[in-house]
Amino acid sequence: MRKKVTVVGAGNVGANCALRIADKELADVVLVDIAEGIPQGKGLDMLQSGPVEGYDISIVGANDYEPTAGSDIVVITAGFPRKPGMSRDDLLMANYEIVKTATENAMKYSPNAIFILVTNPLDAMCWTSWKISRLPRHKVIGMAGVLDTARFRTFIAEKLQVSVENISALVLGGHGDTMVPITRLTNVSGIPLSELLDAETINALVTRTQNGGAEIVKYLKTGSAYYAPSASTVEMVESILKDKKKVLPCAALLEGEYGLNGIFFGVPVKLGASGIEKIYEVKLTDDEQAAITKSAAAVKELVDVLQQKTQ
Repeated sequence: MRKKVTVVGAGNVGANCALRIADKELADVVLVDIAEGIPQGKGLDMLQSGPVEGYDISIVGANDYEPTAGSDIVVITAGFPRKPGMSRDDLLMANYEIVKTATENAMKYSPNAIFILVTNPLDAMCWTSWKISRLPRHKVIGMAGVLDTARFRTFIAEKLQVSVENISALVLGGHGDTMVPITRLTNVSGIPLSELLDAETINALVTRTQNGGAEIVKYLKTGSAYYAPSASTVEMVESILKDKKKVLPCAALLEGEYGLNGIFFGVPVKLGASGIEKIYEVKLTDDEQAAITKSAAAVKELVDVLQQKTQ
């Protein structure tokens, strides 16, 4: 039986997710958006790319959730994008309502689906979807660490003029400027980063990674990143649908791991057919733990606001 993925939000991130899923022939896709005609038009356009690209995938657009019934995965990208000068936190309450509605509607037709959240502020939106869906924690996952790690790897490869494929890196924490690239565990084909770059250069790459999204927003002026976010999301989708059991940094609900409880936070997880199959706890130095604690406080602050305003 063919797999089915619902993508909520037919904007740049959602449309690119749908196209990448089709390109890889991972699943049939339902693209949902409240804008009349937009998901239908984009879906049909992608469907007509099939004969050229060589994929046999059904892609349909809809303004309601009935066609999404029986989805294996629901990817939620819908929400207001960041604009210049706007932090992810500014988006909080507006996107809370969008994610809440999307989760409620998707659950009506696909109660057994795994939910992948992309909407910002990411960690708080994961918490929203988990709270509304009442799903077990292994079935609600946030896309952030894959993207943040990809950005870190890109900047390192650019600086060293080496293949990005040779770079292994790990970014933990909340999806924002408090994220924590673990430079100690970053290497190029096994060679520690600290043996290839001086501390000042590494710190500059860390700062650029932490501001990676804002850098693109500054260039685009009227939107935010979508090529790398969609690629990162689809890597997660593929690992789940193919039961690849990739170990990827994703936002997961922590229940004591890293000394944290009740928040979604970027940590290394094993992604397989049932969603999150394992959370890995990395032994951290005192400095790394302090940075993680600071990042967790920023995430908790947003969740506390949501709890207060939605009681």
